[in-house]
This record gives sequence, C-alpha cells and structure tokens, in this order.
Amino acid sequence: MIHLNIGSNLQSKYGSRIDNISIAINLLIEAKVSIIKISNFYETPSYPNNSFPKFINVGLTINYKNDHLDLMNKIRMIEKKLGRIKTKKNDPRIIDIDIIDFNSVIEKNDKLTLPHPKCHLRNFVLFPILQIDPNWSHPILKKRAGFLINKLSQKYRIEITRLQKNVNINP
Repeated sequence: MIHLNIGSNLQSKYGSRIDNISIAINLLIEAKVSIIKISNFYETPSYPNNSFPKFINVGLTINYKNDHLDLMNKIRMIEKKLGRIKTKKNDPRIIDIDIIDFNSVIEKNDKLTLPHPKCHLRNFVLFPILQIDPNWSHPILKKRAGFLINKLSQKYRIEITRLQKNVNINP
C-alpha cells in the first residue's frame, strides 16, 4: 500500500488550506494516481513554531503503476503548480505532499527517504493512517499506527482535531 500525506497552512490564489489540499488531490488524479481512500481533514498547531498558522492535513492510500521516484517527480510538479516555494525547513507553506510509505520500500538517497523518516513521530500522519488503514505497519519499526500514536506524548496526542469535512473531488 502507498501512503501519502498532504498538508497546508497558508492560503493561496486558489483559496483556503482545504482548497489547496483538494486541488492537489485532483491534480494527483489527473496525473494518473489512483486514490483508494482519503482521511478526514486534521488540524494541528504548526511544528515546531506554534506561532505559525495551523496546519490542515489529510492522509491518502493510493495505487501507482510507476516507481516511487516517478511519483516524487509528479508530486514536486504539483507542489510547484500550486505555488509552493521552498524556504526554510518547517516554514509555512501552501502545500506539502509527502510519500509516507511506498509499498514498504526501504530506501534512502539524496531525493527521498522511505519510509518517511519522521512519520512515526507525527500525529498529523499517524491519525489519518489509523483512520483509513488501521492495519498499516511501519516498514522498519513493524508497529501499527495505533501503537505509534500511544507512544506520542499526551500533549501531541490531544493537540490534533479531526474536522468533519472531506476533500472535494472533481467528477
């Protein structure tokens, strides 16, 4: 199974944080990415700087016929199309699309690390995965999302809000 996480904490010319994520998902579909499941939206404080705008994130499970580097190239093109500008690490951004897990591939190179190196520490990654794929297991740690969530600090477990709003997919 392939897991992506999409986040936004800035408005864009396309609209709100939720609009940015919905447009990114529609662009993934146009790029021949087959969406299987999409989580609800989750809102969290910006990390590590809580003074930045809050993030909205969703998790996706997808199918993709090509390899992970090809998917990464498509993701970078979509981020650029939406107006993402690479700035300092953890600065606010219009869109951020991460490959969390690509069919349990374990790889590290200058373009990509799989699985995502900090996915097991991120509430905004783990809660959406638990919602859409509760049996997912971290390829290296061999632990499920529920177990990893329970290892997070109590503060990190409670500062996430599941919104009762779903992604808009164009027909």
